[in-house]
Amino acid sequence: MKNLLFAIAFIAFLGGAASAQKFAYVDTRYILNNIPEYKKAQDQLDKISVEWQKEIEALYAEIDRMYKSFQAEQILLTEDLRRKREDEIVSKEKQAKDLQKKRFGPEGDLFKKRQELVKPIQDKVYNAIKEMAEIKAYDFIFDKSSDLIMLHSNPKFDKSDEIIEKLGYKPGLKEQPKTIEKEKPKEIEKEGMKKQEPVKQ
Repeated sequence: MKNLLFAIAFIAFLGGAASAQKFAYVDTRYILNNIPEYKKAQDQLDKISVEWQKEIEALYAEIDRMYKSFQAEQILLTEDLRRKREDEIVSKEKQAKDLQKKRFGPEGDLFKKRQELVKPIQDKVYNAIKEMAEIKAYDFIFDKSSDLIMLHSNPKFDKSDEIIEKLGYKPGLKEQPKTIEKEKPKEIEKEGMKKQEPVKQ
């Protein structure tokens, strides 16, 4: 509702100001999907993400094996050996959590890799848009793929293909590829470990 009200107010503003100002719009998602380097970068990020996810899942699988082995053998272990095995499991869990944060955290390796591969392409697009705005004296250029809801848009104001050609590519890809969200590895709950605490001396 908030976006709808903003869009209505925005259109009213354009209606009153159209005689004095020039405006256009682009669809940056459409532009990026017509740049081969962008698709290549996205494919590379997907591949890296899958590899890192498998790495983390392997750690959790190892933790699961360690825990099941401990449950089966703990009755035969001395108190010192039991503590040692528990500490090893806790340490391995911490290692898995730290690696997951390092790879997929807000400022993690995947974020940095995306900045390395995708941001330069995005910068080229934004610079091309800025240059077109300066050359053609546009007062406003809006992004159709942003949060701004465009209730109606006249195709003659869409400069997306012009930007694609300006960057040296051929426009034409209309359908947006679907983004598949990968599930993060799930942590293994240790109900037995919660019930049995190490004996403190």
